[in-house]
Amino acid sequence: MSAAKNGAHTFSIEKPVYLSFTGAIAGPKEGKGPLAPDYDVVKQDLKLGQKSFEKAERMMMKEACDLALSKGNYRPEDLDYFIAGDLLNQITVSGYSALNYPIPFLGIYGACANLTQSMGLGALLISGGYGERALLATSSHNCSAERQYRYPTEYGFQKPCHAQWTVTGAGAAVITADVPPVRITTVTLGELADLGMRDPACLGTAMAPAAAAAMVYHFEETGRDPSFYDAIVSGDLGQVGKELAIDLLFRRGYNVGDIYNDCGTMIYYPHQQVNSGGSGCAASALVVLGNLFRRLSQGEINRALVVATGAMHSPTACLQGDSIPALAYAVSLENETSQ
Repeated sequence: MSAAKNGAHTFSIEKPVYLSFTGAIAGPKEGKGPLAPDYDVVKQDLKLGQKSFEKAERMMMKEACDLALSKGNYRPEDLDYFIAGDLLNQITVSGYSALNYPIPFLGIYGACANLTQSMGLGALLISGGYGERALLATSSHNCSAERQYRYPTEYGFQKPCHAQWTVTGAGAAVITADVPPVRITTVTLGELADLGMRDPACLGTAMAPAAAAAMVYHFEETGRDPSFYDAIVSGDLGQVGKELAIDLLFRRGYNVGDIYNDCGTMIYYPHQQVNSGGSGCAASALVVLGNLFRRLSQGEINRALVVATGAMHSPTACLQGDSIPALAYAVSLENETSQ
């Protein structure tokens, strides 16, 4: 059997699928944070010598992909799929990046949940026998995302304390059927949750119910509890959303305690003035494909649950007064030696 469905949301990946090689490219501010040693490259220029921030983001995604491929000594034609998503209109960063890789392209949009969405989709394809290797990628850029969803950074808009700082960076990974030790063992597909939030500066609060729900689905359908894991990380709830998620989980009978953290709160130091923390696709990409992957590979931890989170809104929807629905996908990663 390749994958067994447990309940309505969770798949156990029976046929081995591995997170094998990664590439993590960080921006200047991220390179001054506590996880900087785990990034492959830290950029010093937000534009990377390009004419726009959007083109710079595209360059970061390609560089992250090329890094992941080079670590496995793969050529693009050695892979079966390129699965990627980003935050910009019509996922243009991913689409233009795909021009560099002449393989079947699956463009996805889970907003900041793109990492685990692509990881879960890739794992299901490979475990089902529909390929041997897939390249995954996602990215975000503070200056490109901010001017699309809120205000251009040049405007100098004063953010409220619950707002977050969009992370500049890109992450890519090659998942395979045959290169251990970090194995993808379960995939939990979340549902849209809508708290009724209408403030695009308060996305951590909007996404917290989806993150908590995905974790509850995962625990209920696998029969595990939080103590099964050495680390549980959500994607980009920030400090405000993280505290709400902890409370929501506690109400459902799950005490995540010191096991749980949020990528948005891990990526910066408090003195870096990022309000509630980091956000954007690159928040989970840099933490998971940099720090968490290293710790799992080296056996520092053996089991981790990654719950990337996404706000499924758009500037148009917000201007029309719509609320901000959100979703989350949970993927469990285990060091092969812990099996």
